[in-house]
Amino acid sequence: MRILLFFDLPTLESEDLKEYRHFRKFLISNGFIMLQKSCYVKMLLNSTSTDNFLSKLNKNLPQKGLVQVITITEKQFQKMKTLVGQYNNTILDSDERIEIF
Repeated sequence: MRILLFFDLPTLESEDLKEYRHFRKFLISNGFIMLQKSCYVKMLLNSTSTDNFLSKLNKNLPQKGLVQVITITEKQFQKMKTLVGQYNNTILDSDERIEIF
């Protein structure tokens, strides 16, 4: 499963900018990968882990702005088409298990 997270946060005042940086660092430290400037994605194993993470996310939301999430399956995510530009596939972004011998 994937969580797609979209946000639009104010950055005009210094306190807002501080909150923006804190929220973005929270996302990155919790395994989110940036798709676009304000669109992040995270892979989770199942709906239980998704629900658990969403409750953690709710505790770390910024005071102002707009934050939206949608949960989709891996198959739906793989059907995403890039119309202009190039998807950064240099990041390990797969549900395959890595075995080291």
